[in-house]
Amino acid sequence: MSSSGSVATRRPKRDVDGILLLDKPAGITSNRALQIAKRLFSARKAGHTGSLDPLATGMLPLCFGQATKVSGWLLDADKEYEVVMLIGARTDTADADGEVVESSAKTSVTEAELEAALAAHLGALDQVPPMYSALKQGGRRLYELAREGKEVDRPARQVHIHELEVLHFDAQQPRLRVRCSKGTYVRSLVETICAVMGTLGHVIALRRTKVEPFEPAGLVTLEQLEACEGVNDCLDAFLLPSDKALEAFAAIYLNADESFYLANGHAVGHADNGIEGIVRIYDQTQRFMGLGEILPDGRVQPKRLFVGQEKSA
Repeated sequence: MSSSGSVATRRPKRDVDGILLLDKPAGITSNRALQIAKRLFSARKAGHTGSLDPLATGMLPLCFGQATKVSGWLLDADKEYEVVMLIGARTDTADADGEVVESSAKTSVTEAELEAALAAHLGALDQVPPMYSALKQGGRRLYELAREGKEVDRPARQVHIHELEVLHFDAQQPRLRVRCSKGTYVRSLVETICAVMGTLGHVIALRRTKVEPFEPAGLVTLEQLEACEGVNDCLDAFLLPSDKALEAFAAIYLNADESFYLANGHAVGHADNGIEGIVRIYDQTQRFMGLGEILPDGRVQPKRLFVGQEKSA
């Protein structure tokens, strides 16, 4: 890719607001992908919502400007992956980027064995994070300690595996689909699936296909962004409005007076009945204002407002 290896002309930074569903390529970190996209957009502010390993490809939502305010909801969202596992060997990173540290005499499995192992992993699951992960312990990233040859105890964390299915059965390299909660390490999941089958294994291909509520049809490649380099309108056409990440919340629409007072921090009345909890708020022109919370008396109070309102999705 030209952007990763060439020296580009510096352009003035600008305010960019919205969500980009980047199709991260293999071979680079999520942060590197973010920096490339941020430079192409000349954006002042941007962040990603949940790292993908360098080996992994697929959906990496990037939040620009005001959209960084919704990144927490995307971090907490359920994810979906397609993964190819190699039966018979364990690596130090639990994927093909690592070194083989242990081999098993059992280098193939039956479809019945695999289906039984998948069934055993559905639902709530206590998972020990891998040493090669970005989690911190004692102020240091676990992968930093792992590179020094150190291994430390990691407390198990509960994750939830919603769906596990075989997309293509191969006795040595089956392909699976995984739909899971936040915080799930697919590499660790593959290792424990193999352990149930009495063997070892690691990830050789991984693609994230969904970060709820987004569908893979909206993915944009770095090559597509590079083709628009220097043309802001072309780049900005790839962005989704921030409220696209919040469609699980009910929407309420305010009149001009209500919008004015809410924008200044006041709780206001609204015309919708039977709505509770967190809501998306839109003004009289149907512009997205941010998130609010319905009070017991039926008024809505501001919870997270956007400085610059965006047009509704």
